[in-house]
Amino acid sequence: MDDTSDNEPLRHDISDLNADLLHAIMELVSDGIWDWNANTGFVYRNPGWYEMLGYSRHSLENSVFTWENVIHPEDYPQVMAMFDDYISQRSPHYRAEYRCRKEDGTYLWIEDRGYIIARNPDHSVARMVGAHRDIHTRKCSIEQLQRRNKSLEALVAERTLELSRVNQQLQLQLDENRSLAERDALTRIANRYRLEKVLLEECDRAERFRLPLALVAMDIDDFKPINDRHGHSIGDQTLIQVVESLETCIRTSDLLARWGGDEFMVVLPKSTLVMAKELAERIRHQVKQAPTGITVTLSLGVVERRMGESPVDLMARADQALYRSKAAGKDGVSE
Repeated sequence: MDDTSDNEPLRHDISDLNADLLHAIMELVSDGIWDWNANTGFVYRNPGWYEMLGYSRHSLENSVFTWENVIHPEDYPQVMAMFDDYISQRSPHYRAEYRCRKEDGTYLWIEDRGYIIARNPDHSVARMVGAHRDIHTRKCSIEQLQRRNKSLEALVAERTLELSRVNQQLQLQLDENRSLAERDALTRIANRYRLEKVLLEECDRAERFRLPLALVAMDIDDFKPINDRHGHSIGDQTLIQVVESLETCIRTSDLLARWGGDEFMVVLPKSTLVMAKELAERIRHQVKQAPTGITVTLSLGVVERRMGESPVDLMARADQALYRSKAAGKDGVSE
């Protein structure tokens, strides 16, 4: 006699009990312990984790983004590469040393270890647990020992200070140059280079954590006649006014970029196709009703990223959706 269905509630009860027991044990451990349910996106962190970084207990969002946001920017790429190698079974273990931002803004060196305890039938991660351990004292001690072993320490320190001043000046100039290189000269929003860079990062994040990602492509209907009839100065002013209208519609987490000419794109992290279509309609109405002195309409194409889809393919689909909007008579939204 098959009693599978009769035992199913019992399995769930045991599973819930095991999870409760694990979290109860984690509450007693002083190190920073975490438990990631990849299928739901929920991440439990014990009180030791919060205390280690100076935060109030359970004061941060229970998601992977909390972890991502506290990693030092310089350490982030290496940590994500090691994490991806492990969950994709290219590496037999996951262990990383990196800096985490504390509540007061300073950084703490930690050792991070994690173990996958369950996988889904498709071999993707179902559940993973791990620990963050404070290694700041050891790291600092090593650095101090290395400094003591250097000859002519005073001279080196003086030279280092001088170089640091020069480096700060160079860094400021570099940051300014980088900012200029990633902004459109006319509208001051992100340019094509910045768009491609951010879209690649967001596609990697969406793939890693199985999150939705949407893209909106748009351009101004009949923009060439505006230039021809009123001149390029009015055309440039129209572009600037359109951008101002677009910026009132998007979130701070979204990226608005000029793709080229009178064409723009908006990257929408953690957004579905439905959410993207709603935003596209708001944008269309906002631009159409803006008091620019010239009637301006937009055609828009919206798409949601498919699993495994590259940024190039995603942008190509958005461009095709935009073309369909144009072919349907302009001043509309297509998918």
